Amino acid sequence: MTDTLAADPLAADIVPRVLATDAALALIAELRGEYGPVLFHQSGGCCDGSSPMCYPQGDYIVGDEDVRLGAIGGAPFYMSPSQFDYWQHTQLIIDVVPGRGGMFSLENGRGVRFLTRSRLFTDADLDHLAPLGRGAAA
Repeated sequence: MTDTLAADPLAADIVPRVLATDAALALIAELRGEYGPVLFHQSGGCCDGSSPMCYPQGDYIVGDEDVRLGAIGGAPFYMSPSQFDYWQHTQLIIDVVPGRGGMFSLENGRGVRFLTRSRLFTDADLDHLAPLGRGAAA
């Protein structure tokens, strides 16, 4: 698994809040090649359950209170404050599995979908978590 923070030597001790598997990074690169800059929003809606949804930047309006966890494959990753309350103690690991993507997510129709896996942060991780951002300005 890789993350965008590891490339910064000053961030070597920072524990990212969101990572992506190699399969997810490959799909993100494919989507970026097709659609340009993209972003993720961890959905908490009724239609697609709680899944990472990928949109072209500019097509999805990030709320002022949405939490920016970091970036994967050059794509910022957001979630609503209520979802963050639920996921805040875990590192999100975005993966790709066979299936049907979210109705409005860019991977829909490709026979694969993004999936959020997670692991609880350790006590040692908690002292080194990557900073959070808020809203589109983050």
